[in-house]
Amino acid sequence: MNKQYTIIRCGKLFDGVIAEWKEGWSILVEDDRIAEVGPQIPEPEGAKVVDLSDAQVTPGMIDAHMHMDYFDWRTIREEVYTTSEEAKTLAVAHTAKKALARGFTTVRHIGGITSKGYGVLDVKRAIERGYLEGSRIVAAPLFLCSAGSHGDLSQGFSQNPELSAILQSHRTTLGAGRDFFVNAVREQVKYGSDFLKIMATGGFFTPNDTPIQQQLNDEELEAIITTAHELGKTVTAHVYTNELMQKLIRFGIDGMEHGALMNEETAAMFEEKGLYLVPTFCPYEEAVHYNPEAIKLKQPEFRRKLEMYKDVLQAGRKVICKSKIRLGYGTDFVANHQNYESGYEYEAWMNNGMDPFRALMAATSVNAGILGLEDQVGTIEKGKLADISAWKRDLMTDPKALLECAWVMKEGKEYRTESCL
Repeated sequence: MNKQYTIIRCGKLFDGVIAEWKEGWSILVEDDRIAEVGPQIPEPEGAKVVDLSDAQVTPGMIDAHMHMDYFDWRTIREEVYTTSEEAKTLAVAHTAKKALARGFTTVRHIGGITSKGYGVLDVKRAIERGYLEGSRIVAAPLFLCSAGSHGDLSQGFSQNPELSAILQSHRTTLGAGRDFFVNAVREQVKYGSDFLKIMATGGFFTPNDTPIQQQLNDEELEAIITTAHELGKTVTAHVYTNELMQKLIRFGIDGMEHGALMNEETAAMFEEKGLYLVPTFCPYEEAVHYNPEAIKLKQPEFRRKLEMYKDVLQAGRKVICKSKIRLGYGTDFVANHQNYESGYEYEAWMNNGMDPFRALMAATSVNAGILGLEDQVGTIEKGKLADISAWKRDLMTDPKALLECAWVMKEGKEYRTESCL
């Protein structure tokens, strides 16, 4: 079979390795992989030439915190109970295709919001086998949680205990006790989960809990982490409070999500251990940069909690931004953007004064490490899969630059792009 070659001529190239732009470099793609990259590369006869000399070229972007199993954030609560598992699987496929068209060639599904099943793994495998177009998926289909917790969406029916109990029983990773969660981890690994996700504290999106509640006890948390590591899987946690973040660090967790109420002591512990944090800035922007009119557009419970915690959210944001924590890029869009519009998180990083290169590193090479894909994607280097995106707006100065992908390639194949704007 003849090899397929593509030459990509870059205006400026960020390779995900060094925080700088390389001008006038080119990339040679052989089939699905990067064969050469540099100012001078071989040019095989018959190679297709892609002229991106007016664009900034980067590795394919990675969103490390996505919930893929709904069609529209404005109807997400309805989709939890009014659509079938089959429809939720279709939503995952829809999200994967839309994300790829926006320059995000890999996404991490971090537990189903509406789904109670394993459709995300079916979509993942269908994409890997070439049956569907979409971003590469790394997935934890179901998060581990307790009754009444942020992971228990039946709490919205708590005034009807009989109905709530029925709905709660449908979440097979919702339970109590060390033995329950040891077995739940084993089952998730058996069914194909790439990693484990714990709902460790309450949150902003659910009606009856708060971000400062610990929602699994110490024995349960430690059992999850230990069992996952015995089976060769990493663990992350939805968590906000410093006490619990510090506890999870002592238990040996691999990384965490959100961490929005962080203080300097906790940040120092992250730095010392080299743990990652995916801070998901965008969902809290209206509180951090206080905008009461924008807050009014969110769901009632989200609105109330953002008002209640805005001062500590503002303090935590400052700590995270000035820290040297290994920050990943993730969105967690359930209340303000469609789940595939991942470029809005870049705007939040820029609006918080973050170095654009730190954001780009987070969305490429750092995220590849978090997902365990550092040998395959995240950088533009010889031998890596040819996941490449290009942007016409200036990523160094334009907060909306990552909302308009000009060109995208995944594993050596070009795909149509769409704008978020």
